Amino acid sequence: MSIDVDMAPAVGIDPDEDTPLARASLAAMEIRSGELTMPRPRHRRVFSVANQKGGVGKTTTTVNIGVALALAGLHVLVIDLDPQGNASTALGVERKSGTPSVYDVLLGEITPAEAIQTSPDAPRLGCIPATIDLAGAEIELVSMPERETRLKKAIEAIDTYYDYILVDCPPSLGLLTVNAMAAVDEVLIPIQCEYYALEGLGQLLRNIGMVQEHLNRELIVSTILLTMYDGRTKLADQVANEVRNHFGDIVLRTTIPRSVKVSEAPGFGQSVMTYDPGSRGAMSYLDAAREIAERGTRELA
Repeated sequence: MSIDVDMAPAVGIDPDEDTPLARASLAAMEIRSGELTMPRPRHRRVFSVANQKGGVGKTTTTVNIGVALALAGLHVLVIDLDPQGNASTALGVERKSGTPSVYDVLLGEITPAEAIQTSPDAPRLGCIPATIDLAGAEIELVSMPERETRLKKAIEAIDTYYDYILVDCPPSLGLLTVNAMAAVDEVLIPIQCEYYALEGLGQLLRNIGMVQEHLNRELIVSTILLTMYDGRTKLADQVANEVRNHFGDIVLRTTIPRSVKVSEAPGFGQSVMTYDPGSRGAMSYLDAAREIAERGTRELA
């Protein structure tokens, strides 16, 4: 249920109450008033958001975690490395062919700063978009020198102004994903609470291990987020328990529920954080972002 905060007093909602309705009202008021805050990491944190299995909420997670952090006063950059460009669309930035994009950055034709656009939803959030040109990038990169580390060199050139950089990976284990893994410090893996949740995850972890061995010894899988949770089914609980038992503390306490509002938001060129800040989906991503921010201060202190 979404709440219009302007109506909250009229329907007798007490923000001090610990109820779902009150939490929704409070979250929406925080977001819309600009009073939302989260701790700043001591050092810039650079994530790839990856899972080669499609439809797990990877791009949705990148966008909504990024917007939540930005609305909380942190400076965030999203790099859309998926040729489908869905993160760029959801952040409301230009992505038509010919727009300065991550494709041009990877080829070394422009600097990252020349490709960054500001999301209209969040003034502190920048985005390097993906255009259709990126679809052929893997083939072009094959013959280029240092083909696995071109994104790493680009990120090293990005101003330290940003507290968080989130790289939205394509749903594959190709050269673009390898570039992302070589360029970042941390991997965030969204896992859906469904029957085939762990399908292909072993191969992703093996690839991460190979990148650690040959390209990026600092790389760690720091965060797993359970998505598409449906509390009405035993299966969702079974999958969640299995993932938590296997991966332990790197799994966030927060789970992301199935939500119509989360699905609707990209169609309006928005994140759910701004499309319907009082919805269950927005509150869940807000909680997940807060966990990530709080973990960062502990880990980096």
